[in-house]
Amino acid sequence: MNTSLSIQAIAADVCVAPQLDAQAMAEAARAGFRSVVNNRPDFEEGATQPTSNDIETAAKAAGLEYRYLPVSPSHQTPQDAAAMAQLLHELPRPVLLFCRSGGRSTRLYRLATQA
Repeated sequence: MNTSLSIQAIAADVCVAPQLDAQAMAEAARAGFRSVVNNRPDFEEGATQPTSNDIETAAKAAGLEYRYLPVSPSHQTPQDAAAMAQLLHELPRPVLLFCRSGGRSTRLYRLATQA
C-alpha cells in the first residue's frame, strides 16, 4: 500500500499505526483499507487527542468500517483479545489498527490470533 501514513504491516491484510486523526481516514481509504479499529481510550492524553466520535464520523464519510475497542496501554485482558478476535473475524480487510504508538494494537492483535 502506497501511503504517507506511518503504518506497519503485521499480517498480510492487517496493519498498525500510531495515533490517527479524522483527516487520516480519507487517506486510509485511498490506501486501500476497508476497516479501522481504534484501540486508544478517548482523552488518554488529554483534550487535544482526537476523539473516537470525530474519527468515526470521518471514517464513515470515507467509506470505511470503524470500530472503537479502547484498551489499557499496559495490560490487555483475555476479554480484550476475544473482542479483537471477533472484530478481525467480522470486519472487511485490509484492516488498520491504531493506538498511541502502534504497540498496544500489535500486542492485542497477537493475543487475538494466538492458537
